Amino acid sequence: MELMAKTSLKKGSPNMFFNRELSWIEFNKRVLEEAKDESNPLLERAKFLSIFSTNLDEFFMIRVSGVKRQILSDINELSSDGISPHELMDEIYAKLSPLVEEQYKIFNEDVIPKLAENNIRFFKYEELTEEETKRIDKYFEDEIFPILTPLAIDNVHPFPNLINRSIALAIVLDDPDTEVIEEKVSVVQVPSNIVPRFYQIDGRDENSFILLEDIILANIDKLFPGMATVSVSQFRITRNADLELEEEEADDLLTLIEEEVKKRRLGLLVRLEIDKNCPEKLKNFLIDALNVEKNEIYEIDGPLNLGDMMNLTKIENRKLKYEPFTPRISSFFREEDDIFKNISRQDIFLHHPFYSFSSVSEFIAKAAFDPKVYAIKLTLYRTSGDSAIINSLITAAENGKQVTAVVELKARFDEENNIIWARALENAGVHVVYGLIGLKTHCKIALVVRKEDEKMKRYVHLSTGNYNQTTAKLYTDFGIFTANEDFGKDATQLFNYLTGYSKKHSYKELVVAPINMRKTILSLIDNEIKQQQEHNNGYILAKMNSLVDEEVILKLYEASNAGVKIELMVRGICRLKPGVQGMSENINVYSLVGRFLEHSRAFYFNNNGNSKLYLGSADWMPRNLDRRIEIMFPIEDERVKEDILEVMKLYLTDNVKVRILKSDGTYAKLAAESTANKIDIQETFVKRVIKKYSAEAKKDLKKKAKKVSLKHLTIVK
Repeated sequence: MELMAKTSLKKGSPNMFFNRELSWIEFNKRVLEEAKDESNPLLERAKFLSIFSTNLDEFFMIRVSGVKRQILSDINELSSDGISPHELMDEIYAKLSPLVEEQYKIFNEDVIPKLAENNIRFFKYEELTEEETKRIDKYFEDEIFPILTPLAIDNVHPFPNLINRSIALAIVLDDPDTEVIEEKVSVVQVPSNIVPRFYQIDGRDENSFILLEDIILANIDKLFPGMATVSVSQFRITRNADLELEEEEADDLLTLIEEEVKKRRLGLLVRLEIDKNCPEKLKNFLIDALNVEKNEIYEIDGPLNLGDMMNLTKIENRKLKYEPFTPRISSFFREEDDIFKNISRQDIFLHHPFYSFSSVSEFIAKAAFDPKVYAIKLTLYRTSGDSAIINSLITAAENGKQVTAVVELKARFDEENNIIWARALENAGVHVVYGLIGLKTHCKIALVVRKEDEKMKRYVHLSTGNYNQTTAKLYTDFGIFTANEDFGKDATQLFNYLTGYSKKHSYKELVVAPINMRKTILSLIDNEIKQQQEHNNGYILAKMNSLVDEEVILKLYEASNAGVKIELMVRGICRLKPGVQGMSENINVYSLVGRFLEHSRAFYFNNNGNSKLYLGSADWMPRNLDRRIEIMFPIEDERVKEDILEVMKLYLTDNVKVRILKSDGTYAKLAAESTANKIDIQETFVKRVIKKYSAEAKKDLKKKAKKVSLKHLTIVK
């Protein structure tokens, strides 16, 4: 690449950006590396195999389907990274095929044998005893046979519309009563969505399984009496699942989304996974019937849908899992029962999952019962099925409080859950609002209004993660409690923007997308360029899930050329090319894939020592900056700012799970100088909080013992 003028970086050269889809594949490759890593406990490796599969499913349903729609629409324009849709589809296949092969090699040759060594076994039907096969055959006849529907395929019966991501069996049959061999094809859908896929074999070790499809396969002749089975092969199809909504024309958004979710089952086919040993004739039949292209076919050497391996994580075997860890309650909430008094004293920072999300749930729960609380407002993007927060909102409404829930019905793959909770909230008297037309509500904010000393006081919780108690144990996120009056006023204005016709264009503390977040981010980078020019100390440290936005990337290139040192922690997609002379030699990009899913977003700007630090719900992507309601909020409390900055810098010390992005788009692991110098930062955070909690617990015991002792002395006297 030619050296670029340091002040005239402009969009245009395809060499300036990595392709988004190919960058995502590199991310999922890092997930697969964790499945391969023998230093990870065995069941955790099985979990990473599962995550690799479920990630791929979503990638095909959303991203690859978008590429295919471009191809079908004859869109041949090159993207900003210089790739046409046809070329991209071929490139996706070329990169993914070997990764899928490697996934099954890890599964077949490494994980499965080692699971067996630890008494977790998967059996084939022919490996079972006669008594076991009798029991399984009876199970098939009583529980499975009644719900199976063999579907003939011929001139009268077209190929069936199979459910997205369901496993199916293609059976080739022959009629033995005819002299001429005339093979017929039938399809049976495996009902693993309503029947457990892993069948526990009685009489063997507790964790001895046979797969549901193997049970059906062994009993397949019972579905076709009088016919001879020539061959049976498994296959699985993936369809487009991106909802296409015309919100402005919808009379009822909730009903519209319900209808679109149903259509998702029959969307455009984008991938065919098929048994590697499928006979060529049958494979060609399926290819023709399903109208799939060569670069959409993935031959699988083993059980389809390894995403179901996640079920194995339910097995209780501590030596095969990470050391157990229970998130700790912050000392701020242990020392004082009055949660509102606590927040009034100081801003409180929580780093999840190391500190428990239960403090957030309790904040809403206490507000639901507190007679001084008049109103609760909260945004819900994704929430868990057994959500304590949902129950608290319902309780609050029943207690006569003004409760508002901004529910994002369009949260991808959570639409059905959110519809259920939206109706439950509405039925309880909660004001349920579905946000603004054309914009997803992705910000994470809760507001509690409480009457104290004859005036209304506002308490705010702001977070980088969802109000979801399940994922809060698995994702890393940052959260802040504050009673800062300016934050409270901004929170009120934001909810008015979400629920009414407010046209607020600026806020005192909050930065809001799509109103002013893009402009603010660019301005903050510009300011760092200015500080570098004047004081030679420009520095940016940012942590996010994805970096995609071209305007922001170009501004970062400009800052790099000005001499600003930039360190980026980007877990997933990164389109920025680091380390390119004349463009980005002052930028380093790191990615951490480990025990917990890195989800926190934080943005630090040195500002000549008068630093600015923001947390937020948004990645640096066009969808976050332009098509979603997002918030980025400054950390004003210097003590909290120091704590967060320390955490961010500690992430940079990891040399076990962190990879560094190279200028060719690949990632390299950082090697520790010795075993003694190895730092797995997530495990370090776990150990730190356990150590701190133990020390504080001992201090609490001493305080209690002292109180008891003094009381005793008083009585004696």
